[in-house]
Amino acid sequence: MNIMKRIAAIVTFAVITLLLQSCSAQTDKNPWTQQQLMKPADLAAVLNNPDAKQPIVFSIGPQAVIKNSTDIGPTGRSSNLDKFQAQLSKLPKDANIVIYCGCCPFSRCPNVRPAFNLLNEMGFKNQKLLNLAQNIKVDWIDKGYPLNQ
Repeated sequence: MNIMKRIAAIVTFAVITLLLQSCSAQTDKNPWTQQQLMKPADLAAVLNNPDAKQPIVFSIGPQAVIKNSTDIGPTGRSSNLDKFQAQLSKLPKDANIVIYCGCCPFSRCPNVRPAFNLLNEMGFKNQKLLNLAQNIKVDWIDKGYPLNQ
Protein backbone atom coordinates (compact mmCIF):
# COMPACT_ATOMS: atom_id res chain seq x y z
CA MET A 1 0.00 0.00 0.00
CA ASN A 2 2.85 2.35 0.83
CA ILE A 3 4.36 1.76 -2.63
CA MET A 4 1.03 2.60 -4.29
CA LYS A 5 0.90 5.94 -2.45
CA ARG A 6 4.44 6.74 -3.56
CA ILE A 7 3.62 5.88 -7.18
CA ALA A 8 0.48 8.02 -7.02
CA ALA A 9 2.49 10.92 -5.56
CA ILE A 10 5.15 10.59 -8.28
CA VAL A 11 2.53 10.47 -11.04
CA THR A 12 0.69 13.47 -9.56
CA PHE A 13 3.96 15.42 -9.33
CA ALA A 14 4.83 14.54 -12.94
CA VAL A 15 1.41 15.63 -14.22
CA ILE A 16 1.56 18.93 -12.32
CA THR A 17 5.09 19.58 -13.60
CA LEU A 18 4.01 18.94 -17.20
CA LEU A 19 1.00 21.25 -16.83
CA LEU A 20 3.15 24.03 -15.40
CA GLN A 21 5.68 23.63 -18.20
CA SER A 22 2.88 23.74 -20.76
CA CYS A 23 1.49 26.98 -19.28
CA SER A 24 4.99 28.47 -19.16
CA ALA A 25 5.66 27.50 -22.78
CA GLN A 26 2.38 29.14 -23.81
CA THR A 27 3.47 32.41 -22.21
CA ASP A 28 7.02 32.18 -23.54
CA LYS A 29 5.88 32.16 -27.16
CA ASN A 30 4.60 35.73 -26.92
CA PRO A 31 7.33 38.09 -28.16
CA TRP A 32 5.88 41.07 -26.25
CA THR A 33 5.87 41.92 -22.55
CA GLN A 34 2.88 43.07 -20.50
CA GLN A 35 4.33 46.60 -20.62
CA GLN A 36 4.23 46.46 -24.42
CA LEU A 37 0.48 45.90 -24.49
CA MET A 38 -1.43 49.13 -25.03
CA LYS A 39 -5.00 49.65 -23.85
CA PRO A 40 -7.39 50.71 -26.60
CA ALA A 41 -8.63 53.65 -24.48
CA ASP A 42 -5.05 54.93 -24.18
CA LEU A 43 -4.48 54.87 -27.95
CA ALA A 44 -7.89 56.47 -28.58
CA ALA A 45 -7.02 59.30 -26.16
CA VAL A 46 -3.74 59.99 -27.97
CA LEU A 47 -5.38 59.89 -31.41
CA ASN A 48 -8.10 62.28 -30.23
CA ASN A 49 -5.57 64.78 -28.85
CA PRO A 50 -4.09 66.91 -31.63
CA ASP A 51 -1.39 68.19 -29.24
CA ALA A 52 -0.15 64.68 -28.36
CA LYS A 53 2.81 63.14 -30.15
CA GLN A 54 1.13 60.71 -32.53
CA PRO A 55 2.39 57.14 -32.81
CA ILE A 56 2.90 55.39 -36.12
CA VAL A 57 0.03 52.91 -36.25
CA PHE A 58 0.07 49.83 -38.48
CA SER A 59 -2.80 47.47 -39.19
CA ILE A 60 -1.24 44.04 -39.49
CA GLY A 61 -4.62 42.34 -39.91
CA PRO A 62 -7.42 42.27 -42.46
CA GLN A 63 -8.29 46.00 -42.51
CA ALA A 64 -6.96 49.39 -41.37
CA VAL A 65 -9.87 50.52 -39.19
CA ILE A 66 -8.14 52.77 -36.66
CA LYS A 67 -7.67 56.47 -37.44
CA ASN A 68 -4.41 57.26 -39.25
CA SER A 69 -3.33 53.63 -39.40
CA THR A 70 -1.40 52.21 -42.35
CA ASP A 71 -2.79 49.04 -43.90
CA ILE A 72 -0.11 46.34 -44.17
CA GLY A 73 -2.42 43.35 -44.53
CA PRO A 74 -2.31 40.12 -42.54
CA THR A 75 1.33 39.53 -41.55
CA GLY A 76 0.69 35.82 -41.23
CA ARG A 77 1.39 35.94 -44.99
CA SER A 78 5.06 36.33 -45.89
CA SER A 79 4.33 38.89 -48.64
CA ASN A 80 2.66 41.20 -46.12
CA LEU A 81 5.42 40.62 -43.56
CA ASP A 82 7.90 41.70 -46.29
CA LYS A 83 5.74 44.79 -46.92
CA PHE A 84 5.82 45.55 -43.18
CA GLN A 85 9.61 45.16 -43.11
CA ALA A 86 9.93 47.60 -46.01
CA GLN A 87 7.82 50.18 -44.14
CA LEU A 88 9.79 49.68 -40.92
CA SER A 89 13.14 50.04 -42.68
CA LYS A 90 12.27 53.71 -43.30
CA LEU A 91 11.80 54.44 -39.57
CA PRO A 92 14.25 55.23 -36.77
CA LYS A 93 14.69 52.47 -34.17
CA ASP A 94 13.19 54.70 -31.46
CA ALA A 95 9.97 55.39 -33.42
CA ASN A 96 6.78 55.15 -31.39
CA ILE A 97 5.03 52.25 -33.15
CA VAL A 98 1.66 50.63 -32.41
CA ILE A 99 0.50 47.53 -34.25
CA TYR A 100 -2.90 45.87 -34.20
CA CYS A 101 -4.81 43.10 -35.88
CA GLY A 102 -8.18 42.61 -34.24
CA CYS A 103 -9.30 39.53 -36.18
CA CYS A 104 -9.53 37.43 -33.00
CA PRO A 105 -7.96 36.97 -29.54
CA PHE A 106 -4.13 36.83 -29.50
CA SER A 107 -4.14 33.12 -28.64
CA ARG A 108 -5.58 32.35 -32.11
CA CYS A 109 -4.21 35.29 -34.12
CA PRO A 110 -1.87 34.34 -36.97
CA ASN A 111 -0.65 37.93 -37.46
CA VAL A 112 0.51 39.48 -34.17
CA ARG A 113 3.47 37.20 -33.40
CA PRO A 114 5.20 37.43 -36.82
CA ALA A 115 4.82 41.23 -36.82
CA PHE A 116 6.01 41.71 -33.24
CA ASN A 117 8.90 39.30 -33.77
CA LEU A 118 9.95 41.38 -36.78
CA LEU A 119 9.91 44.59 -34.72
CA ASN A 120 12.11 42.91 -32.11
CA GLU A 121 14.49 41.45 -34.71
CA MET A 122 14.89 44.84 -36.39
CA GLY A 123 15.88 46.41 -33.07
CA PHE A 124 12.94 48.71 -32.43
CA LYS A 125 12.70 50.08 -28.88
CA ASN A 126 9.22 51.66 -28.54
CA GLN A 127 6.81 49.18 -30.08
CA LYS A 128 3.39 48.41 -28.62
CA LEU A 129 0.72 45.87 -29.44
CA LEU A 130 -2.82 47.17 -29.12
CA ASN A 131 -4.54 44.93 -26.59
CA LEU A 132 -7.72 43.98 -28.44
CA ALA A 133 -8.88 41.20 -26.12
CA GLN A 134 -11.79 40.06 -28.31
CA ASN A 135 -11.62 41.74 -31.70
CA ILE A 136 -11.55 45.13 -33.45
CA LYS A 137 -15.33 45.47 -33.47
CA VAL A 138 -15.93 44.83 -29.76
CA ASP A 139 -12.78 46.49 -28.42
CA TRP A 140 -12.58 49.51 -30.74
CA ILE A 141 -15.52 50.18 -33.08
CA ASP A 142 -18.30 49.51 -30.56
CA LYS A 143 -16.60 51.85 -28.07
CA GLY A 144 -16.75 54.75 -30.52
CA TYR A 145 -12.99 55.14 -30.80
CA PRO A 146 -11.58 57.08 -33.80
CA LEU A 147 -11.82 55.39 -37.18
CA ASN A 148 -10.19 55.84 -40.57
CA GLN A 149 -12.48 57.74 -42.89
